[in-house]
Amino acid sequence: MSRIPKYNAVGLSPTVWGAEERSDIETNLEHIHEALSAATWLSGLELPVKLAVLPEGALQGFTDEVFDMDHATYREEIAIDIPGPETETLGEYAKEFETFVVASAKEKAPEYDEKFYNTAFVIDPDGDVIHTHRKVTPLLPVERSVSPHDVWDDWQEHHGDDLDDLFPVVDTEIGRLGISLAIEGAYPEYVRGLAMNGAEVVCRIACPEPLVANESWAIQNRARALDNTCYVVAPNLGTYYVTPDADTPVDTFGGGSMVVDHKGNVLAEHAYGAGSSYCAATVDVEGLREFRTSSPLANWIKDLRTELIQPIYDRELYPKNLWLDRQPVDHETYAEEVTEAQIERMVEEDIFVPPYHERDGEE
Repeated sequence: MSRIPKYNAVGLSPTVWGAEERSDIETNLEHIHEALSAATWLSGLELPVKLAVLPEGALQGFTDEVFDMDHATYREEIAIDIPGPETETLGEYAKEFETFVVASAKEKAPEYDEKFYNTAFVIDPDGDVIHTHRKVTPLLPVERSVSPHDVWDDWQEHHGDDLDDLFPVVDTEIGRLGISLAIEGAYPEYVRGLAMNGAEVVCRIACPEPLVANESWAIQNRARALDNTCYVVAPNLGTYYVTPDADTPVDTFGGGSMVVDHKGNVLAEHAYGAGSSYCAATVDVEGLREFRTSSPLANWIKDLRTELIQPIYDRELYPKNLWLDRQPVDHETYAEEVTEAQIERMVEEDIFVPPYHERDGEE
């Protein structure tokens, strides 16, 4: 195994036009090329750019979520194949700029005729898709993507339930890469899954307001890096046009693109979100490896007492197989059938305590 030189990682914050049909993705791909060209050129003046990370939604936007689209209709009209023409275009960019590219898209689920996943992927400098990760928890209650947990019985049968099947990591010439797809990064367990599978650089791709302005995004990124002794490259989207023809954009995501080191230090941050930009910082994988294997204290996961942790999760909470035999439902129905039921369940199991006005008169 050869030594990995220091390199620069860039997190792109591109402008995005929400796709109404699959062909609209081309506009976003053209803009991504412009952003990549600028980011790799300027950031490459210091050290070679070997990792370029795109935020969630950079290809298609969030049309399914914003307009509460029928799941099967979105799959038919906007979701893509991976690999496919769109990843081939990104592969050409990876070859041109001699960098690994991390991106994501709503993907036609290969196992189903009418379902789609939210899938992140890594493209190597040869232009090949070398890694995929299906988002394990959508942005609830609005995102319509299917999680492996939503089709759990099928997923276990066809894919499995090991770390590689749920929190995959790819070993590359720039280190071991894992992807935390947007809201996944809000849950410590899902990033811990990547770390326990060997991830050294976690790409945490995007998060909407109000989670940026209230600092949840930054706190989560720094905590996930510190908790797991890993780098976190966390780009957020720039300006967002809800449709291809929209006249006025919305700063839906609020900026905050950042790179965090394995000690939780913010190495670079692009604070504002309006417009297109990027952040960049140096990644030292060999330094990370030395720290992990020499620190007696701050490489926390070596000290996990797993027998103590297991009882925390030794119960079913969120229901599995929700969409195994039907399509994801609209926002209102989901709120009634799932969100409200989950809150009631947490109260019934004495995990949550209801507020006073709901407790008044109990005795």
